[in-house]
Amino acid sequence: MRTDKKQLLVISKKGNLSAELNENLSVHCEISSVNSIHTGYNLALDLLPDIILIDQTSLSSKSLKNIPNFKSTHFLNKCWLVLYTDESFRDITDLHYKNEVNEVIYSSTTKLHLYSRLLQQVHSKFSITNYWKDSFLGLFNLLLNPVLLLQQDKIIAMNDSFKESFKFDEKDVNDLKLTDFVNCENKTKVRASLRNFARGKHMKAVTKTSLKLKDNKSRNAKISFSKLDKMMHGQFIMMIHFFDEDSLLDTKVGSNSENVENCFEENSKMSEFCFTKREKEIIQLLCKGYKTREISDALFISPKTIEKHRANIVKRTNSDTILESIIYAIKHNLVDIQHA
Repeated sequence: MRTDKKQLLVISKKGNLSAELNENLSVHCEISSVNSIHTGYNLALDLLPDIILIDQTSLSSKSLKNIPNFKSTHFLNKCWLVLYTDESFRDITDLHYKNEVNEVIYSSTTKLHLYSRLLQQVHSKFSITNYWKDSFLGLFNLLLNPVLLLQQDKIIAMNDSFKESFKFDEKDVNDLKLTDFVNCENKTKVRASLRNFARGKHMKAVTKTSLKLKDNKSRNAKISFSKLDKMMHGQFIMMIHFFDEDSLLDTKVGSNSENVENCFEENSKMSEFCFTKREKEIIQLLCKGYKTREISDALFISPKTIEKHRANIVKRTNSDTILESIIYAIKHNLVDIQHA
């Protein structure tokens, strides 16, 4: 499978149009089709397509009023929005929609012209795929603020300002994670929140936390996350803005991604976290290598109840597996290893 294919979203009630586009452009595009503008808009927020083709010839006039939503949405305003419309609709198009789309193609032209224009845009040097990446990387080391390129919590690259502000071992530079510099106990929550942000629909998020500097001191900072390139499998940038030394972290900051902000707020509550008595019994037996049936016999509870407790343990530790939860519990002294 080609990794450089562009995303084309077709909004049309004509199945034959989507089939013809697949036949002519599938080598260059991943093509998705829906039959309404409302569904197409929601899908566009998930796919972040390079090109959106709206087939007016098959849609109701009433539904077209939603066309401005595409270009007014920050996450979609770099896509190439094409309106394929009937010649008899030209006056209405010029009056209401011409300024809301990037290009209007009339059905009086040949289908070959439509395919050709879409193909030209696929190969355009102004393609959205490179827009954020090129803009960011061109300024990366010129920025005075510490800036990171992240993939979830893994650090892919850091600018010179970050290297000057934060302490790390050069031999570990390829294995560094953001959580290595976040001054909070619940690093698993930070990692999970960043993973959710990378996979989510939000373009940016802003929050506050305390960061560990190279002089072994902590300093309050506002951190801003922004998606870099939708084709980079979860990579995004993080910019750090330090406060004055006496600034407090008690001012609320607006965010388009609440899960990131809430994550850092919850970190301060980590000291209050502990397993329930039953969860602690189960995880200590898991540390011994007990299986579900063996735990059931030892604690005189049903396997179904044990599975429910295991699921709660995974959820409460924000882990992906029970093994990860066990490791987390051991690292944070949440279980008594000597009695496990």
